[in-house]
Amino acid sequence: MIVVAGEALIDLVPHGPEALADLKPALGGGPYNTAVALGRLGSPTAFCSRTSHDAFGEALLDGLRRAGVEVSGVQRGPEPTTLAVATVGSGGSASYSFYVDGTADRLFTTPAALPAGTRAVSFGTCSLVLEPGASAYEELMRAAAAQGLFTALDPNIRAGLIPDADAYRARFRGWLPSVTLLKLSEEDAEWLGGTPREWLDAGPSAVVLTRGGDGLTVLTRDGAEYSVPGEKVEVVDTIGAGDTVNAALLHGLSAQDALSARGLAALGPDGWQRLLRFAARAAAITCSRAGAEPPFANELGEL
Repeated sequence: MIVVAGEALIDLVPHGPEALADLKPALGGGPYNTAVALGRLGSPTAFCSRTSHDAFGEALLDGLRRAGVEVSGVQRGPEPTTLAVATVGSGGSASYSFYVDGTADRLFTTPAALPAGTRAVSFGTCSLVLEPGASAYEELMRAAAAQGLFTALDPNIRAGLIPDADAYRARFRGWLPSVTLLKLSEEDAEWLGGTPREWLDAGPSAVVLTRGGDGLTVLTRDGAEYSVPGEKVEVVDTIGAGDTVNAALLHGLSAQDALSARGLAALGPDGWQRLLRFAARAAAITCSRAGAEPPFANELGEL
C-alpha cells in the first residue's frame, strides 16, 4: 500500500484566454492528483486527508474511488472545500490563486495509525503550508520515517500561500532527515535555495529534479547523476504533470521492489533511467490533456 497524504481541492480552470473566461471546476490538489495517478497505474493506494461534506467534497471522494484508491481513512468536516483558480500561460504552464480560509482540508489531524501494509507515504504541496494541518502532516511524516517507511516529498511550492519564505525554507530543511526521496521542479529548487547535494547530505537517498520539457534528472547519495530527455508532445497545459511524475516514480519503485533507501541505492544507471523515462512518458500524456488527467497503465506500456 502506498499512502498519499495531503490536500484535495477544486481547480477552477479557465476555458479561454480572457480574464473573465468561463471557469470549469476540476478535481485537484497535488496529493490528490498523485493518488489518482497511482490508482490508475494499478498501485494499491490509500488517501490520507480531510474533505468537506459539500458537493465538491463528495465529488473528490468519488474521483478517488473511480481510480481504485482506498478512502476509508479520509477525515470529513462541514467546512467548505478549498478552491484554486488556475491561470494557464501561453506555453501551457499554470499558476494559481487559492481560497483557503476556513476550508476543510487544512483542519486535518494526525491519524492514530496508517493502513495495514503501508510501504510508503507521499507528502507535498499546500498541506505542508496551511496550519493547523501542516503540523499534523509534518508529525505524520516524522512518524512514518521513524517506523522505517519509505517517505516521498514534493514541496511543489505555491509562493502566494507562504507568508514567511525564510521560515518555510528552514522548515523544509528540517523535514529532510525524514525524507527518502525528494522530488521537485527546477523552479521549486531555485525558490528554496541550496543545492541537491546539500539536501542529500541532510537525509534523502535521492533527489529527482523535473526540468519541464527538458526531462528529468536524479542525483543520488553515492554521487551518481542520471538524466533522461522529456517526451515530445503537444502541450495543452501542465496541470498535474508533476503529480503524475510523483506517482510514476512511486509506482515504478514499487514494481522494482525498491521502496527503501537500500532499494534506491541498488537501482544503478539502468534502473534509474528506465524509471525516469517511465515518469517522463506519464507526464507527457498528462500534459497532452486539459486539466489533471494522468494516464492509465495500459497507456504507458512496460516500465
